[in-house]
Amino acid sequence: METAPRPGRNVPPKKDKLQAKRKRPRRYWEEEAPDAAGASPGPPRKKKRNQEPRPKKSNDTRLLKKSRISKKPPAPKKPREQKTPEARRSLSGAQDPFPGPAPAPAEGARKFRRIDKSKKLPRPKPHTRSRLEVAEAEEEETSVRAARSELLLAEEPGFLEGEDGEDTAKIRQADIVEAVDIASAAKHFDLNLRQFGPYRLNYSRTGRHLALGGRRGHVAALDWVTKKLMCEINVMEVVRDIRFLHSEALLAVAQNRWLHIYDNQGIELHCIRRCDRVTRLEFLPFHFLLAAASETGFLTYLDVSVGKIVAALNARAGRLSVMAQNPYNAVIHLGHSNGTVSLWSPAMKEPLAKILCHRGGVRAVAVDSAGTYMATSGLDHQLKIFDLRGTFQPVSARTLPQGAGHLAFSQRGLLAAGMGDVVNIWAGQGAASPLSLEQPYLTHRLTGPVQGLQFCPFEDVLGVGHSGGFTSMLVPGAAEPNFDGLESNPYRSRKQRQEWEVKALLEKVPAELICLDPRALAQVDVISLEQQQKERIERLGYDPEAKAPFQPKPKHKGRSSTASLVKRKRKVLAEEHRDKVRQSLEQQQRQEKAKERAKPAGGRPSALDRFVR
Repeated sequence: METAPRPGRNVPPKKDKLQAKRKRPRRYWEEEAPDAAGASPGPPRKKKRNQEPRPKKSNDTRLLKKSRISKKPPAPKKPREQKTPEARRSLSGAQDPFPGPAPAPAEGARKFRRIDKSKKLPRPKPHTRSRLEVAEAEEEETSVRAARSELLLAEEPGFLEGEDGEDTAKIRQADIVEAVDIASAAKHFDLNLRQFGPYRLNYSRTGRHLALGGRRGHVAALDWVTKKLMCEINVMEVVRDIRFLHSEALLAVAQNRWLHIYDNQGIELHCIRRCDRVTRLEFLPFHFLLAAASETGFLTYLDVSVGKIVAALNARAGRLSVMAQNPYNAVIHLGHSNGTVSLWSPAMKEPLAKILCHRGGVRAVAVDSAGTYMATSGLDHQLKIFDLRGTFQPVSARTLPQGAGHLAFSQRGLLAAGMGDVVNIWAGQGAASPLSLEQPYLTHRLTGPVQGLQFCPFEDVLGVGHSGGFTSMLVPGAAEPNFDGLESNPYRSRKQRQEWEVKALLEKVPAELICLDPRALAQVDVISLEQQQKERIERLGYDPEAKAPFQPKPKHKGRSSTASLVKRKRKVLAEEHRDKVRQSLEQQQRQEKAKERAKPAGGRPSALDRFVR
């Protein structure tokens, strides 16, 4: 009698009708392949190993012990195949369409790289070499990350473009305000302050706060974006210049007699009487130095972190009323009445360089943010742009109908000049082209003569202080659209400002490191090292780094006699002498070959050639 086969032994189980009709959905990682059942095969599954049936449990412990001992030798295990990154799949079974690290553009990484690998340093010691290799690896990784994150900086500067044949200098501020959005239009405003004018101004490093100083004693600080007034006082004295210190919480005011420091509530904190009759102020943020130029001809550096005067330099050029700083190397530029501009550092008592710029006195000086170009204007009605990259030669010049009394560079390289009650702004032919003085980019007329100019950081705004008060102009394409939130964050809180202040104090750069070329600080002074080595040899009487003479090691069994030691020493000395002779002969052969190449081809031999050695 035939029996029905059991399910599970080489017989597929019966399928239900509903289960057979149900169609399996196709996953996104599967390709469309026709199947007999009309459904796609599904993700790959791991095959189960052939497992032998487990032995049944028995009460006899002896059988269990015997079953543990395998009579057959164990089969060798097959090595696992290492899958390539392309063949690896995720938990869902899908392949990564972009395997490996994200590619970084080579040009972008080269732009952010600060270490010049073309220059080969002298062979350092092993410990120093390992540290240099780690620093180079970190620098390479940082430059690649910066090149990748550059793609996320979507905002680009937008310049004002006119129609065919239209001059952008004829476009008024009212037309620009009507064309921009409401938030940008609110950045254009006028403050009518004729009672205490003319005004000097200064923006904070974040570009959020504005300080105003009237000639007749009016001092005010405000958040100009929200129009919130921080403080407003009258010092009852002539105010000649005003500057924010490292943050918007401290304010330096150059009054008629001395230099005063105020906080953001208008409370006087310090009165520095060693800085008297100050005319111009500049603050170096990375060095925490406040530079003050006075009527007596002295340039004074005050360290605001410790409250001490670092240096007081006599320029020997009379009254100092024109001053600007180079943001690239923190060098102070002073303009003099004899038409020269001198460059100063607190580490030197003499100027680093002197540039003859004009035939008459210098009225204004400005340096761009990259430290490449310097703009000057003089009594000869000339506006000149000089190249500061070692040549100090004029790149372009323009004669103005009226001499410019104030100059200012923007973050994107635009140049603003105040001539009487008119402000002219020049820009390049394109976003990346150099500055051109042929045609002005924008022009605006004010209600009084200009007294101060400064572009607001990270905003397309130019602040102008004049005898009638203050004017905020809109200049499209003037500022850098992307800011570093860890360095200059316009939206930082009070706690973030305090933490940044502590970090900046810990990373303060000493005043002695200010020089014309900051890259020279990372180079090795070979001449000084050689001089130190010579002085050390003269002081000790011997060269401690010289190669020690050969000393043969003693041998046993009577082979270390005096004669054998002398023979071994002579052998080593002979080998060294032989190497020196061989090197000298090779050098002579190279020199002879070079002389033969230098001789003109086809020349007639001379009888005197036999005496040439």
